[in-house]
Amino acid sequence: MAIFRIPPVSAAPGQFTFSLHTSFINREIIDSLEEAMIGKGAYLKQLTAATLQMKSVAVGKELEGSSPPSVFIGSWNYPDVYAGPMIAPLHGDTAIMDMPESWISGHKTQDEIIGYRLNLVRGKHMVNAADLDNRFVEKLQEISLSDTSIESEVSFESVPAGTSFSEEHTPFGPSAAIERFEIESGKWDRNLEKVYYDTDLKSADAVVDLHQKGVPFSSIQKAFSVGTMGCDRGRHLVPTRWSITACDTMIGDRLLREVKKCPVLDSWRVHEYSSLNNNYAVILMPTGWQYEWSEAFLHVLGNEELVFSDHEGTRKKTDYSPLGGCYYSCKMAVLEALAQEQKQAGAIILREALHGYVPLGVFNVRENVRSAMRQPAQEFEDIRSALSHISEKFTLPMQRFIEESNLLRNTIRERQCTFRDFAAPPHDHDRIAGM
Repeated sequence: MAIFRIPPVSAAPGQFTFSLHTSFINREIIDSLEEAMIGKGAYLKQLTAATLQMKSVAVGKELEGSSPPSVFIGSWNYPDVYAGPMIAPLHGDTAIMDMPESWISGHKTQDEIIGYRLNLVRGKHMVNAADLDNRFVEKLQEISLSDTSIESEVSFESVPAGTSFSEEHTPFGPSAAIERFEIESGKWDRNLEKVYYDTDLKSADAVVDLHQKGVPFSSIQKAFSVGTMGCDRGRHLVPTRWSITACDTMIGDRLLREVKKCPVLDSWRVHEYSSLNNNYAVILMPTGWQYEWSEAFLHVLGNEELVFSDHEGTRKKTDYSPLGGCYYSCKMAVLEALAQEQKQAGAIILREALHGYVPLGVFNVRENVRSAMRQPAQEFEDIRSALSHISEKFTLPMQRFIEESNLLRNTIRERQCTFRDFAAPPHDHDRIAGM
């Protein structure tokens, strides 16, 4: 049986190297992914399993350095979870290492982002999510509320090892159980501090208020995850992955209430952006709010061309999306832009991840869609002309997105278009097959 390899992505000298290691994956297994119509979760397990660190930051059992500030709360064994700080073996300002909002807008490369993250060492200690009355958790809260990087000292039970890549959270470097943990005092962010001391303010209201005041999403999410928001007795630790989606959802729900009161767009618009081996296209329709998120993975592991899609109509989605946290991150980013413009529209977002793509967390979707919405819009007369425009820049034929979608397919049917209107020219299919 044929075995294939994907060449490793090069890294900055002296930093780290990583590769999508697929020598252990049978070619027939990869080819059967599409035939089996696997869910996105199963595919991402294949993808993250193939994303292996070859060399990362090396540290011993003792570490002195700076926390950006950054913490991580695991979800395994909840409500008893592994919680702890993430610390770089550097001193001074390390904020860039855990500030996703600045990576896409700052045109950071994939290698630079992974370099930041794999130089963060995760310390972990088992705590109960409801037990906030202990000094270890208080230190995590102090880190998350800090307005600046925090000097830290950690002793580990063993030498930190391994890495973590996920579609849900940002990567990080080696980890180990904590034996001793000390931090220097720092200045708290004024807005986060105010929320911390307001024990009558509901967590959803706190998250929304902080967003409205311009506090970065990553800062809100970290503070939320370590139990600094909400009514006094209801506060608890929230696993990082869950807290990201919770904050996206709380902000998105509040924005949606506002957007539904706004006038509807009077034209078809397309906003586009490309970065980190991803192409994004946001189609805004002259309709009331409805939403669909479709994403394609093309030749990331091998020859696969997989498309996953989920949608909601005018009513809020009641069950958790099978596409995971990115569904809610994208929705929030689009609603954020519509609320700023005081407009209402239906939204269909297309994303394709290409060869070289690496799972970096849902920030990748949120910040790329935010960047797309900041780009000048192209206006079109109808869905046909909008998709024709997108097809000139996307690798995957629009017909594939249409086949796997619900809202997009129904929109096309209502406007009496056919699949033939969006079939890719022969040379495009040849180009895809030859990648």
